[in-house]
Amino acid sequence: MKKIVAVTGCPTGIAHTYMAQESLQEAAKKLEVEIKVETNGASGVENRLTAAEIEAAEGVIVAADVDVNLDRFNGKAVIDTSVQDGIHRPEELIEQILAGEAEIRQGVKQSQPEKAANASIGRQIYKHLMNGVSKMLPFVVGGGILIAVSFLWGIHSADPNSDQYNAIAAMLNQLGGTAFGLMVPILAGYIAFSIADKAGLAAGFVGGVVARDTGAGYLGGILIGFFAGYLMAYCKKLMANFPKQLEGLKSIFLLPLIGIFISGTLMYLLGAPVSAANQALKAQLEAIQTANPIILGIVIGCMSAFDMGGPVNKAAYITGTMLLGEGNYEFMAGVSAACITPPLLTALATTIFRKEFTEEEKANGLVNYILGSTHITEGAIPFAAQNPLVVIPILMIGSSISAVLTYMLQIEVPAPHGGFLILPLVNKPFLWVGTILLGSLVGALLYGFYRKHSNRKLTAK
Repeated sequence: MKKIVAVTGCPTGIAHTYMAQESLQEAAKKLEVEIKVETNGASGVENRLTAAEIEAAEGVIVAADVDVNLDRFNGKAVIDTSVQDGIHRPEELIEQILAGEAEIRQGVKQSQPEKAANASIGRQIYKHLMNGVSKMLPFVVGGGILIAVSFLWGIHSADPNSDQYNAIAAMLNQLGGTAFGLMVPILAGYIAFSIADKAGLAAGFVGGVVARDTGAGYLGGILIGFFAGYLMAYCKKLMANFPKQLEGLKSIFLLPLIGIFISGTLMYLLGAPVSAANQALKAQLEAIQTANPIILGIVIGCMSAFDMGGPVNKAAYITGTMLLGEGNYEFMAGVSAACITPPLLTALATTIFRKEFTEEEKANGLVNYILGSTHITEGAIPFAAQNPLVVIPILMIGSSISAVLTYMLQIEVPAPHGGFLILPLVNKPFLWVGTILLGSLVGALLYGFYRKHSNRKLTAK
C-alpha cells in the first residue's frame, strides 16, 4: 500500500485543523492509501511526523493557513495549499501526489521570501496575518473573559475609589488587562516572525508595543508587523554572505538593533495618523451601530456565516475584539450571536426534520448543539459543504436575524468568546439567548424545507 503524509493547521487550531485531518484520512481510506496526518492545533503539534515516515512517503500534503516547518520535506513531492482545500478537495490532492503531479521541494533550505515567491501574494499575506491572529487569540479570549468576570462584582469593581471595589475583581481585571495589552504586540511580532523567522520577532514585537502605546492599535500592529517582517527578510538577504564567524554578531546584535530601531521609529512617526484613522473607524462603526442596527446586523451576520471561521468571519470577530478593548460591548454581542447561530441552526434542522437527514448528519447535528453553545462556528461547515450556494445564504439569513435583534435590543457581551458559558456576564442574558434561538429557528426551518424539497426531487427521479 502506498504511503503519504500530511500536515493540517488553521488560525484558531480548533475545528478546521481536525476537519481537514478527517477529510484526508477518509479520502485516503477510499483510495486505499496509507496516510499519517500531523495537526497544528490549539494545543500545539500532535501526531508529529518522523523523519522515517517522511522518507517513506510518496509525497506530502500541507493543508494549512498557518506557517509550518516545510524544510523537513526537502526532496519530497509537496502540495502546499489551504486548509479549506484539505477539507473540500482531499481526494484530488491525494491523486495529484500519486500521479506525480506535485512539485519536488528543493533540497536547499529556502528562506521565507523564497517560499513566498512560490505562492500567490494574497495567500502569503493571508498566512502571515493569520499566523499573528492565531498567536493573539489566546490573549484575547483569556484576557477578555477575566475582565468580563471582574464585572460580576460591579462595572466599577476594579476602581479603588468606587463603592463597588473588590480586591479579587481588581486582580482579575488587572490580569485580563495585562493579557489584553499584549494583543497588538503579539499580533505584530508573529506577523513579522512568519515572514522573517526569528529575525522578525524582536522588531515586530517592539513595533507592536509602540503601536499600542501610541493608540495605533490593531491597524498599526498589522502595518508594522508586515513592515518589520519584510525589512528583516531583506536585511537577512543583504547579510547572507557574512563570514560564518560573524553569524552570532549578525543574529544577536546587528539584525535586532536595525529592526527595533527602524520599526520602532517608523511606528512612532505613524502612531498619531494611524491612531486618528482608528478613532475614525471606531466612530463610524459606533454611528452605524446606533443609527442603522439593521444594516450593521445584516453585514455582521453575513460576514460571520460566509466562511465560518475563515478570513471574512475573522474580520468581523477581530473588529468586535478591537471595539471590546475600547469598552464597546454591544458590537461584540452581535458578532457572537452571528457566530453561534450557524451550528445551532443546523442542529435544530436535524432535530425538527429528522427524516430528511442521514444518521451521520443527525449525529453531527447533536454535536453542533455543543459547538454552537460554545461559539465554535465551524461545526456548520460539513452541512454547508454539501451545497454551499444554497446552504450558506440560509446560514447568513439566520445569523443576520440573530445579530440584528441583538443590536436592536442593545445587548452587551463583555467577553470575546465562550458562547452561552458567559451568560452570567451578559446584561440581558435571556433576551440574547432568545435572539440567537429565533435566528437559528428561522434558518433551521428554511434549511429543513430545502432538504425536504431536495429529497422529494431525488425520490421522484
